[in-house]
Amino acid sequence: MWQEILEQVVHGDRKSLARAISLVENEVNGYAWLLEHLPVAETKITGITGPPGAGKSTLVDALIAGIVAKGQKVCVLCVDPSSPFHLGALLGDRIRMSEWYDHPSVFIRSLATRGSLGGLHPKIIEIADLVKAAGFDHVIIETVGVGQSEIEIAGLADTTVVVVVPEAGDEVQTMKAGLMEIADIFVVNKADRPDADTFVKNLRLMLAPAFHHSTHEVAIVKTIASQKEGIGELFEKILQHQQHLQNHDRKYWLLTEKAFHLIQQKRMKDLNKSEIKTKLEQSGETNLYRFLKQEGLL
Repeated sequence: MWQEILEQVVHGDRKSLARAISLVENEVNGYAWLLEHLPVAETKITGITGPPGAGKSTLVDALIAGIVAKGQKVCVLCVDPSSPFHLGALLGDRIRMSEWYDHPSVFIRSLATRGSLGGLHPKIIEIADLVKAAGFDHVIIETVGVGQSEIEIAGLADTTVVVVVPEAGDEVQTMKAGLMEIADIFVVNKADRPDADTFVKNLRLMLAPAFHHSTHEVAIVKTIASQKEGIGELFEKILQHQQHLQNHDRKYWLLTEKAFHLIQQKRMKDLNKSEIKTKLEQSGETNLYRFLKQEGLL
């Protein structure tokens, strides 16, 4: 079964890809074989992140249009908040990008965070590698934009695009430090707002010190995603960054981050919070270091 699925995925069969993603998500017996036999793919991953309300989905929709217009194929993984009842994605691809739902050059999959504290799907690395092997020219991952997902995406994407919107006065000063560090490209969306130019100016001033310690200058692109303005420039900046990445040691830092996450996930697989809580209650122990040592966990 797995050999057949692998062959169909590599040959671009969308139904097989959708099925394979579900099998990996649910850790169906044998899924590890599939992952181990995936061919090496050079497809680059673009991560789109930023605070809620910045217009990430509209921006991704516009990027899809630009990619399709060039005759290329794109896969979009949308990481959505989970329903507390069934752990499924609260926002679906039909709602946000319905125009592309059945387009032959576009594959969209909504993934629930499933309670993952970081805000990304617990199997996002495996699913990303799976879709990379399916022959797409581009893979885009759009995050929830809450929790630590903005930071985590930097360990997964070749190019991290942080989407922000103009705010009044000097509110850019309060921007999360993490966002400043992970951005390869800043997108100031909704740039038709009157305070957009001031915002961009303040952003450049904040980024200036970082330029002296980096081999890559963080680009700032103004867009009006709802009108598809600035999308062409953004796409060019993404391609430029990914070309620059070819000979950059960040490629191996990315691989190291992914390897570390996979090892961590595997080694913690047998740990269960409910069982730990029960053992704590039964032992009455409040010194966690002593408790963990007694249980052989530390």
